[in-house]
Amino acid sequence: MQKMCIAAPTRHGSGPSPGIWAIMMEEVMKKFLLIALTATLMGVGVGYVARAEVATLRGNNPLDASAKQFDRRKQTTVEGKIERSWKQQPPSIPHKIEKDEITLQVNTCLRCHDAANFKKEKAPKVGDSHFVAADGTKSDQMDLRRYFCTQCHTPQLDVDPLVENTFETVKQ
Repeated sequence: MQKMCIAAPTRHGSGPSPGIWAIMMEEVMKKFLLIALTATLMGVGVGYVARAEVATLRGNNPLDASAKQFDRRKQTTVEGKIERSWKQQPPSIPHKIEKDEITLQVNTCLRCHDAANFKKEKAPKVGDSHFVAADGTKSDQMDLRRYFCTQCHTPQLDVDPLVENTFETVKQ
């Protein structure tokens, strides 16, 4: 097996032959040209993106102008459960919660959904997962990461989507 040295040829004859040196330089030039071409194309692409029109929900209103005020939508109440769109989706809230309060001191959701009250209120009980800490330990107290219900559970509004989409539920 013949070893190949990467060093340039010297006056004393050590190093690769001029033919191998030419092949190595050709490979280096190919890599350099590929990098240069990639950088050029990326620069052109960034310039194109920078000039593209940006469509926003704000419309043509300049940022320093007042935004169009949207009508405040009323929350709706849905009879029964709301079908989930995918596995592990947090259940949606089927009732109005406009007057409910969730702060560090108060969580009015627990008046109905707490383990002590859910049967009397005929409401679903807070899930067992809400009593498991990040390290996996179970507790009698709700984990603070799960305390702010509306972080995952959403109330329902009777509105059209702001943007069109083609979302389809996952068949369970």
